[in-house]
Amino acid sequence: MFAKKPIKFSIALVLLVGMLTALVSLTAAIGTIPEVGKFSDATPGDDLPPGWEPYVFKKIKRHTDYRLVSDNGTVVLKAASNAAASGLIRRIRIDPKKYPIVCWRWKITKIYRNADVAKKEGDDAPARLHIVFKSDPSTLNFVEKVKRKAARLLFGEYPPDASISYTRASTKPAVTIVSNPYAARSKMIVIESGKRRLNRWVQETRNVYEDYRNIFGNEPPMISGVGIMTDTDNTGEFAVSFYGDIYFKTK
Repeated sequence: MFAKKPIKFSIALVLLVGMLTALVSLTAAIGTIPEVGKFSDATPGDDLPPGWEPYVFKKIKRHTDYRLVSDNGTVVLKAASNAAASGLIRRIRIDPKKYPIVCWRWKITKIYRNADVAKKEGDDAPARLHIVFKSDPSTLNFVEKVKRKAARLLFGEYPPDASISYTRASTKPAVTIVSNPYAARSKMIVIESGKRRLNRWVQETRNVYEDYRNIFGNEPPMISGVGIMTDTDNTGEFAVSFYGDIYFKTK
């Protein structure tokens, strides 16, 4: 008579564990979208959003000012650049095969008169979203290694093997793909150009996986970081742009 009670208890325990395991698995599945920049959860007035750090260039002394502000009740990141350049980067590991879609929103308040992202003297943009891919120095030849060392003198650290920058340009037509004038394997895709949709929030979505394959012709490595930048050092202008939440998702 008493032997049956432990059996019933064991069955109940197994069922309970099973339910908890399923609940944990469901919670994990729901929370798998990599939220790279959840600025809306931050506090206005903070200088940097959680998990982000400055990305500066050794030879550029004036830096863009980034801070969290409230825009109609939603916390966003404000970038103010006055003849300056610097970015913010979030070092995060994301599999582009599993999460190929990047989503973000931004608001641009002006375009530049003399900007041309394809030229060094005009390489300024009111807003950029950088996707940085993990590098493997062992796969580089001698010439490529020399170029990387030279780039380190400019950037202050070794640049990635490849990167894609989704850029809000001033003059280049939309969907134009250009090489960064400072790094050949850093490609820019112009998302939009000109005065269209200034001073309003615009939601953007891109398939990073497909963009990488189309540009570089092979499978993308792991994403190692995501960055943003508003710069005016080459044109000497002043600009203010805003960035909303950034996240990745499956198809």
